[in-house]
Amino acid sequence: MRFFGLSYSKIKFRRNSLVRIPFFQFCSHSENIVLGIETSCDDTGCAIINSSGRILGETLLSQNVTHLRYGGVNPLIARDLHRDNIELAVKETLTKAQLSMKDIDAIAVTVKPGLLFSLQIGVKFAMHLSKSSQKPIIPIHHMEAHALAARMCHNIDFPFLALLISGGHCLLTLVRGVDDFLLLGETLDNAPGEVLDKVARRMKLRNIPEYSQLAGGRAVELAAQKSMNKDLFSFPLPLYKIRDCNFSFSGLKDALTRHLLNKESEHCIQGDEIIPEINDLCAGFQMAIARHLVHRTERAVQFCEIHNYLPKANKSIVVSGGVACNNFIFECLESLRSMGCNIFRPPPRLCTDNGIMIAWNGIEKLKTGYTPTNFTLNEIDPIAPLGINIKNNVVNANIHVKSTRLKNVLKYK
Repeated sequence: MRFFGLSYSKIKFRRNSLVRIPFFQFCSHSENIVLGIETSCDDTGCAIINSSGRILGETLLSQNVTHLRYGGVNPLIARDLHRDNIELAVKETLTKAQLSMKDIDAIAVTVKPGLLFSLQIGVKFAMHLSKSSQKPIIPIHHMEAHALAARMCHNIDFPFLALLISGGHCLLTLVRGVDDFLLLGETLDNAPGEVLDKVARRMKLRNIPEYSQLAGGRAVELAAQKSMNKDLFSFPLPLYKIRDCNFSFSGLKDALTRHLLNKESEHCIQGDEIIPEINDLCAGFQMAIARHLVHRTERAVQFCEIHNYLPKANKSIVVSGGVACNNFIFECLESLRSMGCNIFRPPPRLCTDNGIMIAWNGIEKLKTGYTPTNFTLNEIDPIAPLGINIKNNVVNANIHVKSTRLKNVLKYK
């Protein structure tokens, strides 16, 4: 593979090697244009946007079909596909934008968190572009980018509450500024998207032709829409007696497995056969995830109200990440409007991993007066936390949240 005419094998960076950029080149335009690169997991994303949030060019090369064969993301294969795709993604994006690197003011690249090998591909390529074009690098936190993406499309002022739900994360954070986050809660085990994918495999949804090429979460959502009895299977409300904003989805996965085993035994299911109640099981499980998300988010809203973290007249909640594309789950979260909250989510293309949100985060940082500094590979952090952890403050607040709201909302879904 070649990076703009330079063999990839010849591009080597020591861990502490610096990219030094003269600042005067960064300030050459009245309106900044930022190139964003995203390779934190299994999608190679690249985008170019300006200070107004206008998307000048975008390319997203997905690896979903490849990883379907493995039942999940294979880190080494993801790395190799990023390596094969990264130059193509950047070239296509520049072509679509009708720009060259000399027109770019800065390169924003995901440095944390994510798969180490995947992050390294994106960062090393950004460093190569930076050296060859003398453009500064803006390091981006992947989850911060998800939280801020909705500000591209909606008028959302700081502070606001963000619920980030995806295949790798589930967390609640108070967003007080571009680089100012307070972590209220996070998952104790699996992420919702991960669990949806796992139960889809266990239910053998891929054996149904219309779902064979879909991600597990999407297959569960579509199957649930065909349910004729959404209350056939009951699921517990996780952590109901634990008064914090953390999440846990492993118990729901175990409950589904028990329901499935009982039905497989009842119907004498063998091999690739699927239980007749598959749609109802998908609906019940999806509803259980929605209940859990609403329950914990409601406590987060109450906590923020008690401490005056959110303006009383304009409480906003942003829902982002891949699972936010699930319309049923998002509609359930909209029940929090009854608490006086405005509920937002980015368009579906911005909910999943993409280069647009990375470039936009770069723009957001520049608007605050952020000055790019010398950059090294030490910026990469696969398990970076998000903001300041105040989860214990939530526990100490001892806020009880009833389930009445959930029952009233969900019985009509």
